[in-house]
Amino acid sequence: MDSTIALFLAQDGITNGAIYALLGLSLVLVFTVTRVIFIPQGEFVAYGALTLVGLETGVVPGTAYLTLVLGIAAFCVDLVRSPDGRQPRVLITRAVSDLGLPLVLLGLSGVVAPANMGPWITVPLAVALVAPMGAYIYRLAFRPLAQATVLTLLIAAVGVHLVMLGLGLVFFGAEGYRATPFTDVSLSLGVIDLGGQSLWVLGVTAVLIVTLWYAFGHTLAGKALRATSINRLGATLVGIPTARSGLIAFILAATLGAISGVLIAPITTIFYDSGFLIGLKGFVAAIIGGLVSYPISAAAAILVGLVEAFASFEASSFKEVIVFTIIIPVLLWQSLRSGHVDEEEE
Repeated sequence: MDSTIALFLAQDGITNGAIYALLGLSLVLVFTVTRVIFIPQGEFVAYGALTLVGLETGVVPGTAYLTLVLGIAAFCVDLVRSPDGRQPRVLITRAVSDLGLPLVLLGLSGVVAPANMGPWITVPLAVALVAPMGAYIYRLAFRPLAQATVLTLLIAAVGVHLVMLGLGLVFFGAEGYRATPFTDVSLSLGVIDLGGQSLWVLGVTAVLIVTLWYAFGHTLAGKALRATSINRLGATLVGIPTARSGLIAFILAATLGAISGVLIAPITTIFYDSGFLIGLKGFVAAIIGGLVSYPISAAAAILVGLVEAFASFEASSFKEVIVFTIIIPVLLWQSLRSGHVDEEEE
């Protein structure tokens, strides 16, 4: 391997690592706020990418109908479970968010898909179609289990992952797809040509990370999320609605997953089950960060991307094994440095 090849591999590794950073941050956010190890995070990546491809090819994606179905289900479940859900003001608010929003998105999909309006319209619409799923899935599958053990929440997450995986096969089929690049512009840095899509990935990732940093430190909702992640009981005692914090965390996770999907759709071929492996690599970064540290998880994601890129060159058949092996010494070190305590019975 010479220096030129190393630079090209480093470019690919950093680009992939930026995507893993977004997923790692999503996993850390969801876990610290809700104690859910969110296995289905990768499915939002695949849904976002394949939804974009559907809109580009003139087909109303199945995710548009799925969002409507999930919204109706969440509306009906809250109507039955919540005693105050039948109050007129609450009922109207929920009808708008659970029924009106999905119907509007479905209508927009029907207009945009045949018109081929370009990435400035299809990309935001693809993200908007997938993002509300996070809220609906939280309300249907995880909010009723808010007081359950971490193991129970993990089992529920695996169940949601399997359902979303099966629906992805139904909606998009077994074939792989690739979206049209956002731009053909490239940037030359010596012997390296940075593609326009790679620049989009790096730029959008940087903007999102800075935005999240500012939101967590300078906005009321962000501070509420931080308080809930640090001490859920204490946050409840001071009046922070922890259920709403969980809802926001899931919406952010779904949004970041969908954005990651539309960013990588023009770079690599995406299948209905591609998100699981991508999400696992984000999970490796989150594990290195102890599922609590955002900066360490982001830095670890870049490391994961670089290891994957160089492993694909030196031992392509074992690149996945090499990437996932990274977490073994990390888990051993964390196990040795932390005390072992039994989880209290609920």
